[in-house]
Amino acid sequence: MDFADALAYLDEHMSYQKTGRIDSPSVEPITAICAALGDPQRTAPVVHVTGTNGKGSTVQMISRLLMAQGLTVGTYTSPHLERVTERFRRDGEAISEEELAEQISAVAEVAPLVGQDPGYFEILTAAAFRWFADVAVDVMVVEVGLLGRWDATNVVDAQVAVVTNIGMDHNEFAGPTLADVAREKAGIVKPGSAVIVGETDPELVRIFRDAGGAATLVRGDDFAVTSNALAVNGRLLDLRTPTTIYTDVFLPLNGAHQGDNAALALAAVETFFASPLSEEVVGEGFGEVVVPGRFEIMGRQPLVIVDGAHNPAGADVCSQVFFDDFHPDGRRILVVATLRDPLQMLSALRADEFDLVLVATAPTPRGVPAAEMAKAAAELDCDHVVAFDTVEAACRRALEYADGDDAVLVTGSLYTAGAARPVLAERSD
Repeated sequence: MDFADALAYLDEHMSYQKTGRIDSPSVEPITAICAALGDPQRTAPVVHVTGTNGKGSTVQMISRLLMAQGLTVGTYTSPHLERVTERFRRDGEAISEEELAEQISAVAEVAPLVGQDPGYFEILTAAAFRWFADVAVDVMVVEVGLLGRWDATNVVDAQVAVVTNIGMDHNEFAGPTLADVAREKAGIVKPGSAVIVGETDPELVRIFRDAGGAATLVRGDDFAVTSNALAVNGRLLDLRTPTTIYTDVFLPLNGAHQGDNAALALAAVETFFASPLSEEVVGEGFGEVVVPGRFEIMGRQPLVIVDGAHNPAGADVCSQVFFDDFHPDGRRILVVATLRDPLQMLSALRADEFDLVLVATAPTPRGVPAAEMAKAAAELDCDHVVAFDTVEAACRRALEYADGDDAVLVTGSLYTAGAARPVLAERSD
C-alpha cells in the first residue's frame, strides 16, 4: 500500500466525517485492532487530553515542555488542517507519507483478521500508536477526538489525564446538560491517572474528582495563571503550580485564554515528572509553541487572522481577542464557514460589528450551506453579506477588498482554517 492507496482506504471508511453520525459508539473495534498489533499504545506512558475548547493548544504546550526536558515525544492530534500527516508528530516533526502508508497498511491487514471494519479515526489512531511504538517515543501526548469515554484514543491508560474545560458541544452524542458532557469526558480517567482539570465549575469539577483517578488538581485551587499581560506577538505570564511560581513566561500565542491553557499544561507536565521544571525548560518549552490555525496571524498589512473556532464558546473567545486585543482601526472583514449553529456562531463572533461578512460552505459534507449562513447573517442585521461556494473564494475576495489598515478574520471551524491557510499564505508570500 502506497500513500495514495492509504488515502483511498481512509476515504472508504470516512463515515462520521461525511455524515456527522456514529451509529454504535464503542472502543471494542480499536481495542481488538490494537491487541492484534501488540497493544502499541502501552509501549510508553501517555498524557491524554480532552475538553471542549483549547485541546490543540494545550497538547502542543505539553509536548513542547516534555521535549524541552529532553524526552522524545509522540503527539497525536485531530483534525488536520491541510494534510493528514499533520496529526502524527515525533518531536514536532510530522510523519512521512511513506511511514503513514506503512502504518495504515498494517491496520488494514489485521482489522479483518479480528472481525473489525474500523472507521476513519480508529484507523488513524491505531496507526499512530503503532508508529509511536516503532519509533520508540518516551511519552505519547494524545488528543481526544470526540468527548472521551468511547473515543478511539481511550484504549490508553493515561498516566496524566487533562481536561481543558466543559462546554455544550457534540450534544448529538452527550447531553443535554454540561454534567452529561463532563461525565463522557471523565471516561478517560483511569484508576492510576493523575487528573488535571482546567474547568472551574464546582459541580463539574466534582464529576472529575469522583471519576476514580489517583489524584486531582484543579485550576484556581492547585494551579493558576496569576498574571496575564498582552505582549508583542503573544502573552507574558506568571504561572503558579503546586510547587513553584514561574514569572515572566513568554507564550507566543494570542488571547488571554491561552494563559489558562499554559497553566494547565505546566501543571500536567510537573505532575508527569512529579517535580517542578527549571526556568530554562519552561522558557524554552513555551517559547517553541506553534499552533497553526489558532488565532494565527497570516499577514500584517492588512491584518489577516485565521482561527479554528468551531463552536459558540470558541467563537466568543475569538471575537474577544480580535476586538479587544487587536483593536482594528480600519474596516473589519469576516470570512466564516461553519459546521453547525450558524446563528449562534455568527452572534458569538459579533458578525454585526463587521463592515463586510463573507460567508461560505465549509469544505466538508457537514458544512452549513453558504445560503443558510447568509440567511443567519441577515437575521443578525449584518449590513453587507456576500455568499461564496468555497472558503478559498471568500478569502480571495476579502484580500482583494482589504487595504493596509483593514483587518480580516477567517474562522468557523478547523476545516475552514485548513482551506484558508494556503490562500492566505500565498498572499503573505
